[in-house]
Amino acid sequence: MSQPPRQIMGYPHLSRLRLSQFRNYAHAALDLDGRHVVLTGPNGAGKTNLLEAISLLAPGRGLRRAPFETLANQAGDSGWAVATTVEGPEGPVDIGTGMSPGDSSRRVRINGANARTIEEMSAYLRVIWLTPAMDGLFTGPAGDRRRFLDTLVTTLVPGHTATVSAFDTAMRQRNRLLSEPADPLWLDAIEAQMAEAAAALHFARTDAVGHLQDLLDRSLPDDAFPSAHLALTPLLPESAPEQSSALETVLRSLWRSDRDRDRAAGRTLVGPHRIDLEVVHAQKSMPAALGSTGEQKAMLIGLVLAQARLVRSMSGLAPLLLLDEVAAHLDPGRRAQLFLAIDALGSQCFMTGTDAILFEALGERAEHVHVEGGRLRR
Repeated sequence: MSQPPRQIMGYPHLSRLRLSQFRNYAHAALDLDGRHVVLTGPNGAGKTNLLEAISLLAPGRGLRRAPFETLANQAGDSGWAVATTVEGPEGPVDIGTGMSPGDSSRRVRINGANARTIEEMSAYLRVIWLTPAMDGLFTGPAGDRRRFLDTLVTTLVPGHTATVSAFDTAMRQRNRLLSEPADPLWLDAIEAQMAEAAAALHFARTDAVGHLQDLLDRSLPDDAFPSAHLALTPLLPESAPEQSSALETVLRSLWRSDRDRDRAAGRTLVGPHRIDLEVVHAQKSMPAALGSTGEQKAMLIGLVLAQARLVRSMSGLAPLLLLDEVAAHLDPGRRAQLFLAIDALGSQCFMTGTDAILFEALGERAEHVHVEGGRLRR
């Protein structure tokens, strides 16, 4: 049987990738032509490490959420670097990120110049991933779904990660102040900072879920990857105001009146850090958590693919997809559906697996790279 024609992806895509002293890679280099990339090899070879390196070309801490100082190769000097060339409609852009020995945070360089913010990378590419650690998303704790939601929002609003960090920092300060005698005016100031970040968080999340749900509702039902109904649990005991300034006022008043209760609890009991993302199997009108393992996996893949379509629609950039061990638990029919859906996105996709035969249906639409012991071989 003849193979499907070789397919070159749209924009953006990576044409060059270099790793230096990253995880189990002392040095690694890939020159790419825009097709999908399939990474195969034994467990522990470094396949996921390579995906993690690519995930750091986005705001945040990457697909493992590991502290940056832990990413360096143990045989190195505690520094690490990831560099790539992104092919875009206006030509190639060189992007690099990493840490030098003694750095307290990672740096980003774009075309050889220091970027002012991490978010500047998002002008050239967006990155979405799916890993085995996400398989328990629907049955796990609410914190996992909040992180999934915030990662989704960040692909649409790159500054969202900074907003999440600002809220978490201010909330920790408030919790610490509540545990000791503190000037009420100082608490007022901290709660004002919290309220500003919380309102931005709330409206960004609400907007993203609304756009994603609209896209899901407009999409044709897909038997391979079932659709979902999404909803956020309430932010406040009563309806939240629809204006940012009004919501900030309500939150400041609420936190001021709740100080004794929060002091007794040792934490802040109301806020955007307490919401949950509710997911329902659309075709069966059943909570996703009650579905079979296969149904949950298929629904998660469907959500990630829908997120990619939304990012492409709203940003104009087809996002890079990082799919770690995604094919191992899919039957041949669903694997074929997955590959067709990825092709339809026009995105460059990096996939990993232990067995190359799982990706046979891709044919020449993908470049195949064997990974073993932190080394890459065509």
